[in-house]
Amino acid sequence: MRSRRAQVARLRQVALAALGRYPLPDGRLTFLAHGENTTFRHDSTAGRHLVRVHRPARHGRDVDSMAAIRSELAWLRALRIDTELAVPDPLVAGDGSLAVEASRAGETRACTVLRWVDGRIREASARPVHLFRLGEAMARLHDQADGWTPPPDFVPIRWDHETFFGEGMVYGNTPARGCWALLPAEVRVRFESVEARMAAIMSDVGGVGLIHADLHLGNAVFHRGGVGLIDFDDCGTGSRLYELAVALWELRDRGDYARFRESLLSGYRTWRDVDVVHLDDFIALRQVAFDLWYTGMAQVNPAFAARLDRVHRWSLSMLDLVEAC
Repeated sequence: MRSRRAQVARLRQVALAALGRYPLPDGRLTFLAHGENTTFRHDSTAGRHLVRVHRPARHGRDVDSMAAIRSELAWLRALRIDTELAVPDPLVAGDGSLAVEASRAGETRACTVLRWVDGRIREASARPVHLFRLGEAMARLHDQADGWTPPPDFVPIRWDHETFFGEGMVYGNTPARGCWALLPAEVRVRFESVEARMAAIMSDVGGVGLIHADLHLGNAVFHRGGVGLIDFDDCGTGSRLYELAVALWELRDRGDYARFRESLLSGYRTWRDVDVVHLDDFIALRQVAFDLWYTGMAQVNPAFAARLDRVHRWSLSMLDLVEAC
């Protein structure tokens, strides 16, 4: 496994190659994150932009990644036309493409450029009002999705039981089922229990449609009383209850969780109704999905590998919490 520094350095070269395909002047490229995608901020006289270098097979083993990325960007463009939601604006490359393939330093990756969404991430300093605003925006997102007709070549991730627990996804370079084999035995047994329980729940629960699928506080930016929604990389069709669970998941073990839960649901219900009987079940599902993803990423990313044992322990304590309710 290459060091994190070496990985980022190679992907920075890919980002620079991709930028040459877009109508942007020279500017300053600043590293942001190296996780699911590797991201950079580009500052120039044309403003601030986000440059994403996408991980291969991000959307599944048998999915055309470029088609899936173009589908994400098509929804973003529709949201900007149909709503007043603050979401990223995809930049079109010089050849008219929404996504480009760039090669440099022995790496070839899909890359995209988005106009920057101003705001502050409140993941570490959230108050209930932030969940209320997020709930409102989430409901408006779902309203738009229900009234929108995607283009014929739209390729969303299907967030169903097979995607969460089957063999289709790839985490890091590891097929999803291979990640199960890497789990400690105690963790694997608990996850299998969630898998069995969710098979019945997901077949019966309603409210399935297009969702962001990763709309936690780390993917919301707050600015002047409003909220911007970012990082639509996971978007696809799935349960709207899963969308709500993702927003609450990292707050579930807080002593003041009830206040955050009520604020999110109150914000959502200003626009749409929702049955939350199985909300904790979907929070357990999110915990399993996160741990499997993290386990796969730990095989290729040293920063993930260093924290993997801690994530497994957190998963066990989180499942203890939600299954006790």
